[in-house]
Amino acid sequence: MCRTAIPVAGGKVEEGSIVTQGRALHPTILREYDIRGIVDETLYADDVFAVGQALGTMVARQNGSTVAVGYDGRLSSPRFAQAMVEGLMSCGMTVYRVGLGPTPMLYYAAKELGLDAGAMITGSHNPPDYNGIKIMMGGDAFYGEQILELGSIAAKGEFASGSGKEIARPVMDDYVTRLLRDYEHGRDLVVAWDAGNGAMGDVLRAVAAKLPGRHLLLYDDIDGTFPNHHPDPTVEKNLEDLKGTVRSENCDLGIAFDGDGDRIGVVDGTGTVLWGDQILVVLANEVLKAVPGATIIADVKASQVLFDEIARMGGDPVMWKTGHSLIKSKMAELGSPLAGEMSGHIFFGHKWYGFDDAMYAALRLISIVSRSDKSLAEMREAMPHMINTPELRFDCPEERKFEAVKEVKERLGSVSGIQVNDIDGVRVNTDDGWWLLRASNTQAVLVARCESSSQAGMGRLKAMLVEQLKASGVEPPDFG
Repeated sequence: MCRTAIPVAGGKVEEGSIVTQGRALHPTILREYDIRGIVDETLYADDVFAVGQALGTMVARQNGSTVAVGYDGRLSSPRFAQAMVEGLMSCGMTVYRVGLGPTPMLYYAAKELGLDAGAMITGSHNPPDYNGIKIMMGGDAFYGEQILELGSIAAKGEFASGSGKEIARPVMDDYVTRLLRDYEHGRDLVVAWDAGNGAMGDVLRAVAAKLPGRHLLLYDDIDGTFPNHHPDPTVEKNLEDLKGTVRSENCDLGIAFDGDGDRIGVVDGTGTVLWGDQILVVLANEVLKAVPGATIIADVKASQVLFDEIARMGGDPVMWKTGHSLIKSKMAELGSPLAGEMSGHIFFGHKWYGFDDAMYAALRLISIVSRSDKSLAEMREAMPHMINTPELRFDCPEERKFEAVKEVKERLGSVSGIQVNDIDGVRVNTDDGWWLLRASNTQAVLVARCESSSQAGMGRLKAMLVEQLKASGVEPPDFG
């Protein structure tokens, strides 16, 4: 049984047939947290159709039948979304098409409509020639072994069969209304927003039109070529236009989004960046007033300042593994009202659904500043100041990266005067501060970071890290 064409935007069709028997997916596209590859090089519409079949099969095995499908603004996303829908329908699924928008809007639709699963066609913050699929099932994150199972089902062709249907179910208006429900206004603010030509653009315009105050929108037209800058707010050079607008227009703060709207970037009124752990400090202060003693989760890359501040505010800080799916799962396990990562994923369980939504996090942050007699810059300045490196990523062969981290951990086991946390790689605490070494789950790289209260301490931490890397035959990163 073959499918001869896939309809795409503009009425054109993709040539060739798509085989509905088993299809082996390119091994590089099955990532820890999602599926992601280079369009028409490692990821084809055929693959997306097969993933749709495999996902529909997994849903059917759990006696489910309903799946939401959304897509971002990349040029390949409409045809990939069509392939996903058809793959799901071939398994008997009822598919709710929620349309173009950010990944959190897809999550919202799956949760609010009570559906069995959701599939988002998105390349996230990757370059324009990439695309992929993020999945949720049963209201939970879908990752790791589940993604490998999906790939195995696709390869074997062990698909459920049936005659499904599709339902057009736009949710943007409902989503915007729900986003704004928890916003509490104080004084009017001037806010600059940078959508980076990503999928948040339409939602941003709708939200800004209903917010009090003055709002300046940058690059809110959705354009999958990303003509102005790369849509990754964790890279500071991508925030230069936002910083410039904040300073020239005397804004109170600026907000940026990544390509699919699940990660946030923030600058204060001076144009200074607040990183993920600093954003979390501000948000945790309010959440802990509402939920005293609550567990707040952050990943191993976060500053010690964050964990100390949560404890100071009466919360229970928990350090957990890096990865948005892993954090979401831990959050559900512990009943945490708030969690976050250095990468800008912020997860609200307090008043929200527990998934990462950059617009919701932005509105909660703006609401806090609006009702405070302090500026966001003053809130940042009040935090303890530390010296830290950025996240350093450096090449290490796939077959060596985990082994190298294991070797470092084993050597450090006999070193006195330090504490080693091995929950995700090795995070080493000394009297000078801490350093981290972990293997990326998605790339052939090692990741390192150091933090100290003094330059001399930073020097010693770096030296210790370099020594351990060299002992494992790994070329150390350039600390600058």
